[in-house]
Amino acid sequence: MTIQVEIVTPSRQLYSGEVEMITLPGVEGEMGILAGHAPLLTTLNIGELTLHNADGEPDYIAVSGGVVEVLPDKVIVMARSAERADEIDIARAEEALQRAEEALRTRPDEERQPVEIAYRRSQLRLKVARRRRRTRAGVFVEDEG
Repeated sequence: MTIQVEIVTPSRQLYSGEVEMITLPGVEGEMGILAGHAPLLTTLNIGELTLHNADGEPDYIAVSGGVVEVLPDKVIVMARSAERADEIDIARAEEALQRAEEALRTRPDEERQPVEIAYRRSQLRLKVARRRRRTRAGVFVEDEG
């Protein structure tokens, strides 16, 4: 049994299709949604969204907050930002992580919150991009971080 999923950002529709399951980074923790799920409206955290497809090949998406509405036959994700694993430039993501790490070392405490968010987003983007590269090679290795 499948469930329809729509993923949108302020600038585009990232995904529309059916999946067997969707895993979301909720603010209260990770949640899995299957067809027939009880209606739910919740907020998303910065994290990895996984589309579990019928072919067994998961799709990974980095999301940076937003809202999700769950209906028994449909999930609508309205993300602040979202990127598919294959859209992420690993070299640019590594540079962004290095910049964020440097900023964390040099910023005073009252200016750290936006830098910490940028750091978490950079870590997430690298995790998602690297995970996709491993699964495409036919070897799935769960990331630890």
